[in-house]
Amino acid sequence: MTVALSPAPWAGAAVPLQRRALLAALPALCWAPRAQAGAQIEEPLANSVRSALSAAVADAAPPRPSFDNIAQRMVYLRWLGQASERLKRRKSEHHTRVEFLEAVWYESRRAGLETALVLGLIQVESGFRKYAISSAGARGYMQVMPFWARLIGDGDDRRLFHLQTNLRFGCVILRHYLDRERGDMFMALGRYNGSRGRSVYPDMVYGARRAWDIPLE
Repeated sequence: MTVALSPAPWAGAAVPLQRRALLAALPALCWAPRAQAGAQIEEPLANSVRSALSAAVADAAPPRPSFDNIAQRMVYLRWLGQASERLKRRKSEHHTRVEFLEAVWYESRRAGLETALVLGLIQVESGFRKYAISSAGARGYMQVMPFWARLIGDGDDRRLFHLQTNLRFGCVILRHYLDRERGDMFMALGRYNGSRGRSVYPDMVYGARRAWDIPLE
């Protein structure tokens, strides 16, 4: 996005301190990411589906990747190093960055989703902001609508700002939509955004995904 500003009438003159501060802040304000979530539609869930989703989000397993052999662990560590470097501009603190990436890796794979796509979705949805809230009321990194806490959680939608809880809900919900759409990720992403059948949102996620497509070999 490029923002063109007309020359200010006071250009070339001494600018008051408060006005100078405002001008200095304009680039950051113009580029500040917005929460992009639409409105995931609350739909009736069959009891079996509700129970399965509730069990999926309730599992308290910690978001720590485990590996069958050292080769798998080395692949993961190479991915973590490259992903951390790419995320540094958005999350400068090393520990916070690694904790976030560990959780994304764990939750995406636990749900059978591609990690790069989940990172692309987070980039589009919240700009990697933990406490993002959309105009529709969606919350956190993956912009989960509060009604999900009531449908399949413990009813406390404040927990949707917790790192693992938000990623757990987001990945379980996307997996649910993917299953409903019989493996069609384009349509599943549309459901996630509340814009099923329209291409704008899936195209944005796929575009953002490319930045996180890190070779695992």
